[in-house]
Amino acid sequence: MTEKAGRRGGGRGGKSTGVTGRLLHTRVRTARGRKSSSTQWLQRQLNDPYVVEAKTRGLRSRAAFKLMQLDDRYGLLKPGQSVVDLGAAPGGWTQVAVERVGAEKGKGQVLAVDILEMEPIPGARIMQLDFTAEDADTRVKAALGGPVNAVISDMAAPTTGHRQTDHLRIVYMCELALHFARDVLAPGGIFIAKVLKGGTENELLEMMKRDFEVVRHAKPEASRADSREAYVIATGFRGKGDAGEMDAGED
Repeated sequence: MTEKAGRRGGGRGGKSTGVTGRLLHTRVRTARGRKSSSTQWLQRQLNDPYVVEAKTRGLRSRAAFKLMQLDDRYGLLKPGQSVVDLGAAPGGWTQVAVERVGAEKGKGQVLAVDILEMEPIPGARIMQLDFTAEDADTRVKAALGGPVNAVISDMAAPTTGHRQTDHLRIVYMCELALHFARDVLAPGGIFIAKVLKGGTENELLEMMKRDFEVVRHAKPEASRADSREAYVIATGFRGKGDAGEMDAGED
């Protein structure tokens, strides 16, 4: 990504998606009963400019900036679109989607889905269910009542620390989201999903290439530098039974 953290005016509609100002370094003392790893996590959170900026803007999570930056870069979300946000809790991506498609003003629609309970977000409908359950996709489709313009997924299974296991788990989540997207997307629709460094499994990637005009991988500025996290972005859904050649892009 080329969106810089301190860049002003970089957001859609004149809003910056970067963080502002400089932060003083905050040190956290290891409290009795707290593991050193927990102390390190807390210290990182307190000194993360995206965490601070998210709180300042009333955003549910720092992850909101990841979607903002992807959208600013590729022009994915547009007013009036209908969006399904999978793995939505605590709601950072949902808040961005609502704003960018104009759902709170009645111009678009956003359906947020997660196994965890979420506080209401103006302009969004929320479904609490386990998307890995056998009937989950059927229930979400019933709630939609028709095709959508975008399926966005920040779903990720809890990490185990075992690289291959974690990779397989996140590929599975991406696969679930993709199969769902192929069923509900309108022609021209977009699909965004979290993957790990190294990209998407070949079979899954080939499926995207058949179904979408352009497929690329990107790592937004808000993704931590030491994280293996990246996102696959597929645009220009061809529609069911309309697979063909594509132009692949890497970023």
